[in-house]
Amino acid sequence: MSGTLYIVGTPIGNLGDMSPRAIETLESVDFIAAEDTRVTLKLLNHFDIKKPLISYFEHNRFEKGQLIADRIEAGESCAIVTDAGMPAVSDPGEDLVALCHEREIPVRAVPGPTAFATAVALSGLPTGRFTFEGFLSMNKNARKAHLDEIRDEKRTMVFYEAPHKLSNTLADLYNALGDRRIAIVREITKIYEEVIRISLAEAAEKYAEESLKGEIAIVIEGKQETAEAEATLDDALRLARLYMKEGISSSMAAKKAAKETGIKKGDIYRLLTEEE
Repeated sequence: MSGTLYIVGTPIGNLGDMSPRAIETLESVDFIAAEDTRVTLKLLNHFDIKKPLISYFEHNRFEKGQLIADRIEAGESCAIVTDAGMPAVSDPGEDLVALCHEREIPVRAVPGPTAFATAVALSGLPTGRFTFEGFLSMNKNARKAHLDEIRDEKRTMVFYEAPHKLSNTLADLYNALGDRRIAIVREITKIYEEVIRISLAEAAEKYAEESLKGEIAIVIEGKQETAEAEATLDDALRLARLYMKEGISSSMAAKKAAKETGIKKGDIYRLLTEEE
């Protein structure tokens, strides 16, 4: 008789968020599939759980997925966990869940904390309808296609981002979406949890120079129904500065900003040169 795959949510920061049912499930299964066995071992040790671990992550998911499914079909039960949060959400566990369904292996969920839903709740932005966008691709074409798709999105949007990629992502989002209200939510449930409510334009400029640490979610308001306000010279200047940070000359930055905002290139260029 086949065993069962359990999708077990784990804390996204505070170990006090581990549910009794999650602990009970990890204690009862035959083995645990973990994104990073070292991270999961610390969690298991904290709750005095001793179970065999198997590595399952982005680069071995096809090979290990078949192995895990074979073991479950043979009668063992497995819990899949990620480093933090709910497995299979913006996570390679998605493939294992799909494989188990294809092979008619029972799949059960043990819900736990999820960073994107928590970030939306903390943001203070509209929560009635929202869309989870995950990470923007590092591939230039895929990234542009993603940004083009959400340009007119009216729902609140949630992105994940790593600290060292934050400045580029904010600049790309601003260039694609224009100015919006956003909340940068970091280190959720941890000691330094912080919600930074700011405009997208201000964030793109501020975090081009400053850096943030920790796990980051970016919550962005959807496109508003009201007519868009005309761009100002300050908007154009801010955009030109962002282009210059990418290594573009002041003349070319002024030209690109003029094209996007409708502000005269000469006015933008004059202010840029006065800053140099």
